[in-house]
Amino acid sequence: MKILTGYVTPTYGSVKVKDMQVSTHPMEIKRLIGYMPQSFPLYEDMMVIDYLRFIAEMREIPPSKLRSALSQSVEVCGLEDVLGRSIYELSHGYQQRVGLAQALIHDPEILILDEPTSGLDPNQIRGIRNLIKSIGEEKTVILSTHILPEVTATCNRVVIINDGKLVADGTPDELTAREQGAARITLTLDKAYEDAAKILQSVDFVKNVQELGGPGSESRYLIEAQKGQDIRAKIFQCAVSNQWVVLEMSVEQVSLEDIFQKLTQSDAGRSEAA
Repeated sequence: MKILTGYVTPTYGSVKVKDMQVSTHPMEIKRLIGYMPQSFPLYEDMMVIDYLRFIAEMREIPPSKLRSALSQSVEVCGLEDVLGRSIYELSHGYQQRVGLAQALIHDPEILILDEPTSGLDPNQIRGIRNLIKSIGEEKTVILSTHILPEVTATCNRVVIINDGKLVADGTPDELTAREQGAARITLTLDKAYEDAAKILQSVDFVKNVQELGGPGSESRYLIEAQKGQDIRAKIFQCAVSNQWVVLEMSVEQVSLEDIFQKLTQSDAGRSEAA
């Protein structure tokens, strides 16, 4: 990410942004990119509006467009109520919003964010997440994070890099479908029925049945199906024909965390999801 944004010069290889090499067109590429690093520089003694004006001048926004640039970034990031406050007075969530505003102020085509929700509470995470998703409707947003639920909730394409190498690329649904093994179903009945595990084992495409027990009089079973088989209807029909009372039936899904762990087993490398 630092190479893409021009902070680090590549020692080898080819890195392009819109068919331009970062090593030969650094200024052109920087004008296309808005960047919010994990620890972004904020001058906390400045008021929010003064800081954003300073960034706009650094970005060489002409005076004729300054007002509209400020208004747009302030509106998108929801900073109207804190423009006259010093940055050090703001909550961490609002400081993140200021960081986003400085990255957006020159209306870049590409927005690069490194751990944008790090250190935020659940309400702040939701606010920043919704903000990023709304920005992503109009711009290309590259988000780097180790918080996998954040990727699932925010991104429509996932890239997993392990030890500098690309190990996965696709939508969240594509990655989970690709790594999904045999379907596993948890079935909860109102009580223990005689030979229930044996009867479930006889259902078509059932590979294995494990009795889990349950709270009180309930009984639970973990049912593993053959790969690629959806046996929910067959399990339900089995319960009806045997007059079992079904309290719950749920399918265990492969999560992005499971996929990440599987693809990045080596602890020696540095892994990222984007």
